[in-house]
Amino acid sequence: MATRRDWLLGAAGLILFGDARAQGKLEPGIRNRSGDVRISGERIATGADGRLVIVVGRDAMIVRRNSTLNVLANGFRLVTGAVLTVFFPGRSRQLSTPTATIGIRGTAVYLEAERGRTYVCTCYGEAELGSAFDPSARETVRTKHHEQPRYLMAKSSPQMLMQAPMVNHSDEELRMLEGLLSR
Repeated sequence: MATRRDWLLGAAGLILFGDARAQGKLEPGIRNRSGDVRISGERIATGADGRLVIVVGRDAMIVRRNSTLNVLANGFRLVTGAVLTVFFPGRSRQLSTPTATIGIRGTAVYLEAERGRTYVCTCYGEAELGSAFDPSARETVRTKHHEQPRYLMAKSSPQMLMQAPMVNHSDEELRMLEGLLSR
Protein backbone atom coordinates (compact mmCIF):
# COMPACT_ATOMS: atom_id res chain seq x y z
CA MET A 1 0.00 0.00 0.00
CA ALA A 2 1.64 3.24 -1.18
CA THR A 3 1.71 6.18 1.19
CA ARG A 4 2.55 9.85 0.78
CA ARG A 5 6.01 9.00 2.09
CA ASP A 6 6.40 6.37 -0.69
CA TRP A 7 5.47 8.97 -3.31
CA LEU A 8 7.97 11.43 -1.89
CA LEU A 9 10.73 8.84 -1.70
CA GLY A 10 10.08 7.89 -5.31
CA ALA A 11 10.16 11.52 -6.34
CA ALA A 12 13.29 12.15 -4.28
CA GLY A 13 14.94 9.45 -6.35
CA LEU A 14 15.09 12.00 -9.15
CA ILE A 15 17.39 14.17 -7.11
CA LEU A 16 19.50 11.44 -5.51
CA PHE A 17 19.95 9.37 -8.65
CA GLY A 18 19.82 12.04 -11.34
CA ASP A 19 22.60 10.56 -13.48
CA ALA A 20 21.64 6.88 -13.04
CA ARG A 21 19.35 6.97 -16.08
CA ALA A 22 22.19 8.28 -18.23
CA GLN A 23 24.26 5.29 -17.04
CA GLY A 24 21.50 2.87 -18.04
CA LYS A 25 20.22 2.22 -14.50
CA LEU A 26 16.66 2.71 -13.27
CA GLU A 27 16.07 4.54 -10.01
CA PRO A 28 13.67 3.08 -7.46
CA GLY A 29 10.20 4.22 -8.50
CA ILE A 30 11.40 6.28 -11.48
CA ARG A 31 10.85 4.63 -14.84
CA ASN A 32 11.53 7.57 -17.14
CA ARG A 33 12.59 11.16 -16.72
CA SER A 34 13.33 13.69 -19.40
CA GLY A 35 13.86 17.43 -19.53
CA ASP A 36 13.25 19.81 -16.66
CA VAL A 37 11.85 17.90 -13.65
CA ARG A 38 12.04 19.51 -10.21
CA ILE A 39 11.21 18.09 -6.80
CA SER A 40 10.82 20.36 -3.80
CA GLY A 41 9.38 18.82 -0.67
CA GLU A 42 5.93 17.53 -1.62
CA ARG A 43 5.86 19.30 -5.00
CA ILE A 44 6.72 17.86 -8.40
CA ALA A 45 7.10 20.33 -11.27
CA THR A 46 7.99 19.80 -14.90
CA GLY A 47 9.17 22.46 -17.30
CA ALA A 48 8.36 22.99 -20.96
CA ASP A 49 10.42 19.94 -21.94
CA GLY A 50 9.84 17.90 -18.76
CA ARG A 51 8.19 14.50 -18.38
CA LEU A 52 8.23 12.02 -15.51
CA VAL A 53 7.04 8.40 -15.31
CA ILE A 54 6.91 7.13 -11.75
CA VAL A 55 5.72 3.91 -10.07
CA VAL A 56 4.86 3.85 -6.39
CA GLY A 57 3.71 0.56 -4.95
CA ARG A 58 0.97 -0.61 -7.32
CA ASP A 59 0.22 2.82 -8.82
CA ALA A 60 1.83 4.52 -11.82
CA MET A 61 1.66 7.97 -13.39
CA ILE A 62 2.95 10.13 -16.20
CA VAL A 63 3.45 13.78 -15.25
CA ARG A 64 3.40 15.80 -18.48
CA ARG A 65 5.29 18.97 -19.43
CA ASN A 66 4.43 22.28 -17.74
CA SER A 67 2.81 20.51 -14.79
CA THR A 68 2.85 21.15 -11.07
CA LEU A 69 1.38 18.76 -8.56
CA ASN A 70 1.45 18.43 -4.79
CA VAL A 71 1.63 14.94 -3.36
CA LEU A 72 -0.93 14.31 -0.61
CA ALA A 73 -1.38 11.45 1.85
CA ASN A 74 -4.09 9.82 -0.27
CA GLY A 75 -3.64 11.23 -3.76
CA PHE A 76 -2.49 14.51 -5.22
CA ARG A 77 -3.48 18.05 -6.15
CA LEU A 78 -2.77 18.97 -9.77
CA VAL A 79 -2.19 22.73 -9.76
CA THR A 80 -1.56 23.05 -13.49
CA GLY A 81 -0.68 20.79 -16.38
CA ALA A 82 -1.58 17.17 -17.07
CA VAL A 83 -1.25 13.75 -15.42
CA LEU A 84 -2.22 10.24 -16.56
CA THR A 85 -2.57 7.74 -13.71
CA VAL A 86 -3.32 4.07 -13.22
CA PHE A 87 -4.29 3.14 -9.66
CA PHE A 88 -4.47 -0.38 -8.28
CA PRO A 89 -8.01 -1.54 -7.43
CA GLY A 90 -9.25 -1.49 -3.86
CA ARG A 91 -7.74 1.68 -2.43
CA SER A 92 -9.53 4.98 -2.78
CA ARG A 93 -7.70 8.14 -3.83
CA GLN A 94 -8.62 11.81 -3.67
CA LEU A 95 -7.43 13.99 -6.53
CA SER A 96 -8.07 17.68 -6.92
CA THR A 97 -7.42 20.64 -9.19
CA PRO A 98 -8.33 24.31 -8.78
CA THR A 99 -11.81 23.60 -10.21
CA ALA A 100 -12.48 19.91 -9.42
CA THR A 101 -12.46 17.15 -6.85
CA ILE A 102 -12.18 13.56 -7.99
CA GLY A 103 -12.67 10.52 -5.81
CA ILE A 104 -11.53 7.25 -7.35
CA ARG A 105 -11.07 3.64 -6.37
CA GLY A 106 -8.81 1.50 -8.56
CA THR A 107 -9.10 3.13 -11.94
CA ALA A 108 -7.24 5.01 -14.63
CA VAL A 109 -7.78 8.73 -15.02
CA TYR A 110 -6.33 11.53 -17.14
CA LEU A 111 -6.47 15.10 -15.81
CA GLU A 112 -5.64 18.47 -17.34
CA ALA A 113 -5.81 21.52 -15.08
CA GLU A 114 -6.22 24.73 -17.05
CA ARG A 115 -7.21 28.21 -16.05
CA GLY A 116 -10.95 28.11 -15.51
CA ARG A 117 -11.53 24.40 -16.09
CA THR A 118 -10.38 20.84 -15.54
CA TYR A 119 -10.54 18.09 -18.12
CA VAL A 120 -11.19 14.63 -16.60
CA CYS A 121 -11.28 11.37 -18.52
CA THR A 122 -12.07 8.33 -16.43
CA CYS A 123 -10.32 5.99 -18.84
CA TYR A 124 -11.84 2.95 -17.14
CA GLY A 125 -13.35 2.31 -13.75
CA GLU A 126 -15.37 4.61 -11.54
CA ALA A 127 -14.87 8.17 -10.37
CA GLU A 128 -16.91 10.65 -8.37
CA LEU A 129 -16.47 14.03 -10.07
CA GLY A 130 -17.34 17.23 -8.29
CA SER A 131 -17.02 20.96 -8.64
CA ALA A 132 -14.64 22.68 -6.25
CA PHE A 133 -17.14 25.57 -6.15
CA ASP A 134 -20.56 23.95 -5.98
CA PRO A 135 -21.09 20.82 -3.83
CA SER A 136 -24.33 20.05 -5.69
CA ALA A 137 -22.48 19.78 -9.04
CA ARG A 138 -21.46 16.11 -8.74
CA GLU A 139 -21.53 13.09 -11.00
CA THR A 140 -20.49 9.45 -10.70
CA VAL A 141 -18.83 8.25 -13.90
CA ARG A 142 -18.46 4.53 -14.69
CA THR A 143 -16.58 3.65 -17.85
CA LYS A 144 -14.86 0.80 -19.64
CA HIS A 145 -13.07 2.77 -22.35
CA HIS A 146 -13.04 6.59 -22.23
CA GLU A 147 -16.82 6.90 -22.74
CA GLN A 148 -17.51 9.86 -20.46
CA PRO A 149 -14.82 12.58 -20.44
CA ARG A 150 -15.90 15.77 -18.67
CA TYR A 151 -14.96 19.40 -18.23
CA LEU A 152 -15.42 20.76 -14.72
CA MET A 153 -15.71 24.50 -15.05
CA ALA A 154 -14.84 27.44 -12.81
CA LYS A 155 -17.50 29.02 -10.63
CA SER A 156 -18.25 31.75 -13.17
CA SER A 157 -19.60 29.20 -15.67
CA PRO A 158 -23.35 28.62 -15.91
CA GLN A 159 -22.80 24.86 -16.25
CA MET A 160 -20.22 23.26 -13.94
CA LEU A 161 -20.03 19.77 -15.53
CA MET A 162 -19.98 19.41 -19.31
CA GLN A 163 -19.37 16.54 -21.71
CA ALA A 164 -15.99 16.62 -23.45
CA PRO A 165 -14.20 14.70 -26.19
CA MET A 166 -11.40 12.24 -25.41
CA VAL A 167 -8.16 14.20 -25.95
CA ASN A 168 -4.40 14.22 -25.31
CA HIS A 169 -3.88 10.68 -23.98
CA SER A 170 -3.85 7.21 -25.51
CA ASP A 171 -4.47 3.56 -24.85
CA GLU A 172 -0.79 2.99 -25.66
CA GLU A 173 0.19 5.17 -22.69
CA LEU A 174 -2.26 3.33 -20.44
CA ARG A 175 -0.84 -0.04 -21.54
CA MET A 176 2.67 1.23 -20.84
CA LEU A 177 1.69 2.24 -17.27
CA GLU A 178 -0.19 -1.03 -16.72
CA GLY A 179 2.88 -2.92 -17.97
CA LEU A 180 5.04 -1.20 -15.37
CA LEU A 181 2.69 -2.42 -12.66
CA SER A 182 2.75 -6.05 -13.80
CA ARG A 183 6.51 -6.40 -13.39
